[in-house]
Amino acid sequence: MIIGICGGSGSGKTTLLNRLYTEYKDLRPSVFSMDNYYRPIEHQHIDENGEVNFDLPTALDEERLVNDLQKLVRGEEIVVKEYHFNSPPDKHVLITIKPSDILIVEGLFLFHYPKVRELLEFSVFIQVDQKIQLDRRLYRDQETRGYSREAILYQWENHVLPCFDNYLLPYQEGADFLFRNDSNADEDFNALTKEISLRLAEQKV
Repeated sequence: MIIGICGGSGSGKTTLLNRLYTEYKDLRPSVFSMDNYYRPIEHQHIDENGEVNFDLPTALDEERLVNDLQKLVRGEEIVVKEYHFNSPPDKHVLITIKPSDILIVEGLFLFHYPKVRELLEFSVFIQVDQKIQLDRRLYRDQETRGYSREAILYQWENHVLPCFDNYLLPYQEGADFLFRNDSNADEDFNALTKEISLRLAEQKV
């Protein structure tokens, strides 16, 4: 079963992914993060103010991403460099991803890339208040990525919000499950795992 998780920056994609991984750990899920396919910084788009914009579909190597994902779906293992923001390319660690009965795919442009979207058997769109998203991004990018508050707010207004409006929001209603990552998170997680377990059981029949 191929499960896709999509949501804006700071929406909680990684947290939800980890909860699902733990829930189905007996099946040893494979995890495919689209973050591992960012192009080198010299190939990224520069905006009108000379700032790098990572929040565009062209920021990722779509062809390589799709090829690797298709290999996993065919039952082949893949080797990919694990991407970390602000780390030089030679410091990225090679990881091996093995195929599994459950493959969880997560990323910003999950629905925007047609060849990724058509592979998904079940899709989740995370909904969260944008103020919460911004607070999370401010904390994360200052603590772990070394960005200044000013730089984070610039990216938020000029890159992150337009990205969400153009490449994520139009696909929200097409998702199989809308996950409310707020006070309803536990309730929605129970409903989500019930739905996934039901579909897994149907596949075994």
